[in-house]
Amino acid sequence: MIRIPTHRIPTHPGEMLAEEFLIPMKITQRDIAEAIDVPYRKINELVNRHRAMTPAMALRLSKFFGISADFWMNLQMRWDMYYARKSEIKALNAIEPCRIPNETTIAAFEEDKSAMQVFHSIEELKKDLLA
Repeated sequence: MIRIPTHRIPTHPGEMLAEEFLIPMKITQRDIAEAIDVPYRKINELVNRHRAMTPAMALRLSKFFGISADFWMNLQMRWDMYYARKSEIKALNAIEPCRIPNETTIAAFEEDKSAMQVFHSIEELKKDLLA
């Protein structure tokens, strides 16, 4: 399992693009914009954290650099979730988690086994939820 650091601000995909790809490879923003057929402005705004990574941009960068589009989208998702958690902290702290298992929650846990990583069985999950 890959551990994602939680003690620091995630890397914006535009920063990753600039620092780990464009600068070391000596590719300008204009060069990459032309190579993947997008306006220079979009690349510049992405690099300067004024634009989010889109699936379309991720696909183009994926094709150009030969790495997965998911790489770029995961960077964006981590960035978005970090700031969503910060902006929603009061609302999230006020929400009481549902502790009553029902058919929907049990079915969801049965379907997504990764959600049960700390439980060894549905019975253990039910016992924990009913405690």
